[in-house]
Amino acid sequence: MLTAGVAGTLLASLTACGSGSASGSGVHIVTSVYPLEWLASQVGGDAVTVTNLTEAGADPHEVELSPRQIGTVADADLVLHIRGLQPAVDDAVDQHAADRFLDPADVVDLLPVSSADHEHDGHAEEQHSGADSHSHGGKDPHLWLDPERLAEVSAALADRLSDIDPDHAAAYQENHEAVAGELSDLSAAYTESLDTCARREIVVTHAAFGYLAEMHDLEQISVTGIDSHHEDPSPARIAAVVREIDEHGVTTVFTSPLADPAIAETIASETGAEIALLDPLESLTDDSPGTDYLSVMRANLDALVSALGCS
Repeated sequence: MLTAGVAGTLLASLTACGSGSASGSGVHIVTSVYPLEWLASQVGGDAVTVTNLTEAGADPHEVELSPRQIGTVADADLVLHIRGLQPAVDDAVDQHAADRFLDPADVVDLLPVSSADHEHDGHAEEQHSGADSHSHGGKDPHLWLDPERLAEVSAALADRLSDIDPDHAAAYQENHEAVAGELSDLSAAYTESLDTCARREIVVTHAAFGYLAEMHDLEQISVTGIDSHHEDPSPARIAAVVREIDEHGVTTVFTSPLADPAIAETIASETGAEIALLDPLESLTDDSPGTDYLSVMRANLDALVSALGCS
């Protein structure tokens, strides 16, 4: 990642050439993770151009910004970003867009990491909690896995866009109402489908599903922590998860498109559990079980219903 000094030296020439991946006219919104890109596009409609800083297939927790991307942040009319998720983006916003920044964490309450990462092994708790608390300020950034929270962010985004671009205020509010309706329907589908299930435990390779667990009275049992898809779990942690699977009669280990499949395969071989996909929607990839936020979330619901034995 570039130092602040190098980034500043290159910024003028980069911004003179434009923002790189952004094109078109209207309000320019820069987002840092796919679900926020989706939301900005839905609320902004034809009146905005959206640039996402995390490339498809990349782990957003590990993003580093190029000089051109820093220039894109500096040129933005609005940056939509969850502080603490990506330190490189935090730095770019602080230096170049602090007065044009909307943080969803200022709109909705974030869950503490401890409630999103249900560890039951002492070594694992010590291993994960320190790193997670440092990088995320002790908060879980994956708020988009709760459609109701995302609807609140949609309302705040529509208000901010209306302030920036009053000529399209009515369209922004109308778009928000449409998005909020879709998110409400999605939330209702989750509640109805997950109300009565034979099991309440979800075993995941990445502790991204705390909001889903909180909303629907599920227990997240994670193999690795919340910081990255590329953590190596300790043998003690794997053994602890295997014990949880045996104790609760768990039939499925969930992996994600960005995770190393070997982790789920190891646990499945120890327990006889099946492997299925549960996408935390941190990046949209060719392996995602849908083509946009809504379709992936509905595919996730189908996977949960099957794994948990819901009627």
